[in-house]
Amino acid sequence: MEPVELKRILVGKLETPERSLHYDAKEKTLRIEEKSTGKGITLSLPGLTAKYEQRKEAAIDEIVYHVNEVFTVMNHDQSLDEHQRAIFPVIRSTSFPTENNGDTLIYEEHTAETRIYYAQDLGKSYRLVTENMLVKEGWNLNQLREIGRFNLRSLEDSMKKDIVAGNTFYFINRNDGYDASRILKQQLLDDMKRNAKGALAVAVPHQDVLIFADIENEQGYDILGQMAMHFFTNGRVPITALPFLYEDGELEPIFILAKNKPKDD
Repeated sequence: MEPVELKRILVGKLETPERSLHYDAKEKTLRIEEKSTGKGITLSLPGLTAKYEQRKEAAIDEIVYHVNEVFTVMNHDQSLDEHQRAIFPVIRSTSFPTENNGDTLIYEEHTAETRIYYAQDLGKSYRLVTENMLVKEGWNLNQLREIGRFNLRSLEDSMKKDIVAGNTFYFINRNDGYDASRILKQQLLDDMKRNAKGALAVAVPHQDVLIFADIENEQGYDILGQMAMHFFTNGRVPITALPFLYEDGELEPIFILAKNKPKDD
């Protein structure tokens, strides 16, 4: 399917009297805006086309749901003070936008591949915290960070385990929107490192999964690389296909080479 074909399908499902849709043929993007405010979301169609090729109508339904939730959140004004227990850090790629409709998003650097943003959980959706929201509430970044990390520590870390070619893989996949965020739980990483028989690798290919790998032989790196790429390609909110080695309390991105050997980035 070509991006222009996907555009036609999405226009048919997303167009309403309250919205205006603009297609940029050069950039291959579709902009959906609220007529009354000019606020909206821009979809990059080439990447979505690839998802459609893999998942067909399920991909369309997911895109439509996401866009509709964005417009719901934009018109949902809730105080941060009233919902402190619903604020969590979220992991995103370094290519993720740093502003939304002209309002700067609050974020912190994390690794060479990832950033930390903050989200206010609204139940079925969320909104990312912006500078204007902090100013309105009289908060600072330290307050936001402390509340977010406190809430993150309350989340369960139950895992599924799989052993492949002598290497042990653990998956956190609770689909609560914060699976990847658990990479920020220092105690969790330290516990996994202490219990690992070999090298400990970590991957956050998309928002809804965190992978730990206890690598005991060279084949383990190859398996982890293929696994991370698969999850990255199929994730709803992709982050990075590069895994990390966890050593001395630090995360270092690694490339998985053809000969199964890791190389520091």
